[in-house]
Amino acid sequence: MAVLIDSKTHVVVQGITGRQGSFHAKLMKQYGTKIVAGTSPGKGGREVWDIPVYDSMEEAMSKHDADASIIYVPAPSALDAGLEALRAGIRLVVIITEGMPPLDTMKLIASARRTGAHLIGPNCPGVISPALSKLGIMPAEAFSQGPVGVVCRSGTLTYEIAWSMTQASIGQSTVVGLGGDPVLGTDFVDALSLMREDQDTEAVVLVGEIGGEEEEKCAEFVGDTSFEKPIVAYVAGRTAPPERRMGHAGAIVSGGRGDYASKVSALAAAGVRVVDRPSQVAGALREAMHGRP
Repeated sequence: MAVLIDSKTHVVVQGITGRQGSFHAKLMKQYGTKIVAGTSPGKGGREVWDIPVYDSMEEAMSKHDADASIIYVPAPSALDAGLEALRAGIRLVVIITEGMPPLDTMKLIASARRTGAHLIGPNCPGVISPALSKLGIMPAEAFSQGPVGVVCRSGTLTYEIAWSMTQASIGQSTVVGLGGDPVLGTDFVDALSLMREDQDTEAVVLVGEIGGEEEEKCAEFVGDTSFEKPIVAYVAGRTAPPERRMGHAGAIVSGGRGDYASKVSALAAAGVRVVDRPSQVAGALREAMHGRP
């Protein structure tokens, strides 16, 4: 069992004729993801990597059964693409697009909640259930199948941590890249709720960063629900200068909130094992899951 996607997930790639859409559609298909169609307005009737292209999601869904879409369209068009997917009945929308206006994201989140769909992103690396399916831009070689769920804000850190886990023979059940924007469709609490219910996820790794209050909210959730699976966390930004933007739009500390110390303190108080370096995650996981270093 996996979270959000598995070997039976059927996918539509929105923006498949663009450079990024085409490039990653090929890699996802090679990985084994079941891509049934792509969309690109005005380019219907073509094929990309033997994947049929349609002008709209409505047309694609009239010809194919799909339950997920991944969006590679430019930021000004991302809201329309997401709404189009939701109206067509898609239950999981992954938005890779960077620079999506926060107000557009909020409108899309509201629509997804009304339909009961899951929204991942924007500005995210995507989702991967190793050996089953990949929706995103992650380097597949970093991941291996196993019992540990991973939830992250930073894509690059996630690849590094997943690779160190793989090297230590600790595989992943599902890896969810939440994204680096201040407004996101899925947060730590949402993802943890899914992994809590997944019978094949035995432990969870949280990859956080300074800025915002998502890690603190996550700590409250873990403490309030007595989360029964071991959690190991790494929070990036320990040495970051205060009040300075650190790459992600959401990685901004302001007003004395969202800093490294407050996140680590909140997570530790909730019973989460917090490590100082990404390289320590695998060892902490082994100890938490099996009682040995």
